[in-house]
Amino acid sequence: IGRAQVVQAEAAGIAPTVDMNPVLLKPTSDSGCQVIVLGKVVRNISARDYYQYTPSLLQTIMESLERLRAEYDIVVIEGAGSPAEINLKAREIVNMRIAKASGTPVLLAGDIDRGGVFASLVGTLELLDEEERRHVKGLIINKFRGDVTLLQPAIDFVEKRTGLPMLGVIPYFRDIRIAQEDSVYLDERQENGSAGGLDIALIRLPHISNYDDFDPLEEEEGCTVSYITQRFEMANPHLIILPGTKSTIADLNYLRHSGLANAIMERARAGTPVVGICGGYQMLGKKILDPHKVESDKTEVDGLGLLDVGTEF
Repeated sequence: IGRAQVVQAEAAGIAPTVDMNPVLLKPTSDSGCQVIVLGKVVRNISARDYYQYTPSLLQTIMESLERLRAEYDIVVIEGAGSPAEINLKAREIVNMRIAKASGTPVLLAGDIDRGGVFASLVGTLELLDEEERRHVKGLIINKFRGDVTLLQPAIDFVEKRTGLPMLGVIPYFRDIRIAQEDSVYLDERQENGSAGGLDIALIRLPHISNYDDFDPLEEEEGCTVSYITQRFEMANPHLIILPGTKSTIADLNYLRHSGLANAIMERARAGTPVVGICGGYQMLGKKILDPHKVESDKTEVDGLGLLDVGTEF
């Protein structure tokens, strides 16, 4: 299951189970993902084919929800993205689809840190149909910094416009130190950690996976973690890390096209340690064999050759 669900369960003082995240999607490419159902890998699938598969997944989700409701007094159903993705509404199995199927009241939360929160809340409600709107019982503003009284005129307007109460304004919390849910947050993290000491260059692969493996390094005193996407960003780090990826061959091609592969090789020859994890480790070998064309249309790809190993998919 997703790490976020594990953290939430532990915060609530209960053991995490697969019913808390019955369907988990792990991206394998820009248009494909690995589908994990009740903790077991089912298949790799394209985004288009996935939506043909959702009716059976919805049944699994509802069965998990019923088991949780039978065991606990309160069950919180977390949304995914916007509930008003009108291009996906007919096929999606999250957000309002689950709320309607389960008869669940909904709280709509908006992120004020990104800007435009009031337009986002009102616009989302405008795009919901009448039945969906009946499930929405209140609004929340998240990640607010500053004097909350300055929001009151806008809150009054939104409450009058929507007929829904603003139930709370949640302040922006720093240093919560729990894993992020997806890699979008990496766009805001170019460099983290304390100045000086050990300089670590983490190669931000396009299909990076388990990126929060490196959160402890950022919390370690005397470490600076830089997220590298271009060759010119690579200075003279003490350590280079190639992280895990669900698209090893595609990300290896990215390293070569961006010039990062040459930069990594140059520093390795100069004595800089290079660490590879999962897919990153596979890239460090001499060959990647893909006889069944799992990842690409090539059956064999040269690795970086820093390790005397090979990988076969």
